[in-house]
Amino acid sequence: MFIWLKKFYNWVLLLAETPYATYALIIIAFAESSFFPIPVDLLLIAMATSNPKRSLEYASIASLFSVLGGIGGYLIGSLFMESIGWPIISIYGYEDQFNSLSVNFRNYNFIAVLTSALTPLPYKVFTITAGVVKADFLEFFVASAIGRSIRFFAVAGLIYYFGESIKSFIDKYFNLLSVLFTVILIMGFILIKYLF
Repeated sequence: MFIWLKKFYNWVLLLAETPYATYALIIIAFAESSFFPIPVDLLLIAMATSNPKRSLEYASIASLFSVLGGIGGYLIGSLFMESIGWPIISIYGYEDQFNSLSVNFRNYNFIAVLTSALTPLPYKVFTITAGVVKADFLEFFVASAIGRSIRFFAVAGLIYYFGESIKSFIDKYFNLLSVLFTVILIMGFILIKYLF
């Protein structure tokens, strides 16, 4: 069941050890926050476990470019909703909930962005929505910076302090961790449907 996911994980581990890994981290961190469906976390974890002493540097890169990608999502929502935003929203199946999300978003801008930046909720949907409703940009930026930094530095910090033992743990319990991540992701999607 998890064979393809394990192969993808192994491919990411190989990518993490190439000279192009940092560039891939930059591109994926930016794209994941505005339109790309694959989370940057897997590459960050692979790079950090490959070189634990640089894990905080990798978290800085992921945080910076994820926030810049979030600004890209905000711009998509405010300037290009019809041509780019709607197709992205439809990928996640939120066409019906989008109006409700937009109305509620005005009341909970900071909390909504912070929550999506910290959790497996689709951050890009929230960045685009923030642009559509013309959410206060400073609130949006601060919530994004705090949420993304906490998310990436928490992971990188654990790897920095525990090093190789984290990689061994991930390798040993990969299937279980995949199931847990999938359950958390599904719960996040259900939560967003009912909250917004």
